[in-house]
Amino acid sequence: MKEAHAVLIRPLLTEKSVAVAAQSKYCFEVARDATKIDIQHAVEALFPGVRVAKVNTLHVQGKERRFSGYGRARRKTGRSPNWKKAIVTLREGRIPVFEGA
Repeated sequence: MKEAHAVLIRPLLTEKSVAVAAQSKYCFEVARDATKIDIQHAVEALFPGVRVAKVNTLHVQGKERRFSGYGRARRKTGRSPNWKKAIVTLREGRIPVFEGA
């Protein structure tokens, strides 16, 4: 089993994810090789008193970016990295990161 801090990278605090937190659904950026079982165990280990009902995952493609410069290196293109998102639905408990404190 993987360590919990290696599986959950950071919580995603966007307008949509904070609004969905009222329905006991929480969004996290997770390691790209993490499975749904790893994510479930990590959430239950990091936040005591929380029981996970369901985990949904999706791969987010990195966007193409343009970088400006000077000389010959004008208008170079690059990509932001691909990453994995997990939406965790809780059976019981709350995660305090998403609460407006």
